[in-house]
Amino acid sequence: MNKYLDTALEVQEALENRRPVVALESTIISHGMPYPQNVETAIHVEQVIRDYGAVPATVAIIGGRLKCGLTREEIEYLGKKGTDIVKCSRRDIPVAISKKLDGATTVATTMIIANMAGVKIFATGGIGGVHRGAEQTMDISADLEELGQTPIMVVCAGAKAILDLGLTLEYLETKGVPVIGYGTEELPAFYTRRSGFRVDYQLDTPKEGITINMNTPKELAEAFAAQRGSGLHTGMLVANPIPEEYSMDGEAINGAINEAIKEAAEKGIHGKETTPFLLAKVKDITGGDSLEANIQLVYNNAKIAAQTAVELCNL
Repeated sequence: MNKYLDTALEVQEALENRRPVVALESTIISHGMPYPQNVETAIHVEQVIRDYGAVPATVAIIGGRLKCGLTREEIEYLGKKGTDIVKCSRRDIPVAISKKLDGATTVATTMIIANMAGVKIFATGGIGGVHRGAEQTMDISADLEELGQTPIMVVCAGAKAILDLGLTLEYLETKGVPVIGYGTEELPAFYTRRSGFRVDYQLDTPKEGITINMNTPKELAEAFAAQRGSGLHTGMLVANPIPEEYSMDGEAINGAINEAIKEAAEKGIHGKETTPFLLAKVKDITGGDSLEANIQLVYNNAKIAAQTAVELCNL
């Protein structure tokens, strides 16, 4: 066991007894929305996972300790401190540990800590990816590298719509990461159900032209078990579209994103500050509609992740 890792007792007991566990990130708490909505959302996501038969394990770095499973008080602490907490990706972990810092975990860091603890499935909103204009800036999220080397199933609503989705899929293909559409033949675009880019496999009801069809969390679990069992040390990305009733108008959201990207460029915002800035600007431009969509898609991903974790334990 990693000497810097603290696994919550409930999570540890579940893992030791082959009970399902689902990891959750903490960047959405500190950087994703204002207090107290961030704490309320985090607590509700954990409850969704419990409702579908799994144990939630929210991941963070607190006082330099890698935490897999948080108390209500620790979630409250992260929510109140908000953006004062460092957003931690893989590169930030050593300094966060040595300096005993608090850190909100990105998708990449949540995968790392979950894997250390033995948690196999992780639910989030959307992954990072290749940023628009990356051919000049080389701004590519560490989330993609982590998916290429850490054997965790990530259930999400696709890559964040502020990104270059086509190049993100190309990058994942290069890294050998299967991208599975759950109920869709296209990669969802976070706020919307369609992007125009096809996924590798569709795990849902049969449709003409699709050669591989699965329609249950059990089949997701079987595919992931086969990947792990065959010694392939990559992640698996499950793209689960936002529920229809919360999906936003594609033209409106793309207009908001383009406006936000232009402002970010004018202000010289880059690196790990880019995504929080763009999401906040899109929220302002859409009058808060994008934030509500974000919350609902996270709940939906938590449900599918919990159901799949249950099935994985039954194999």
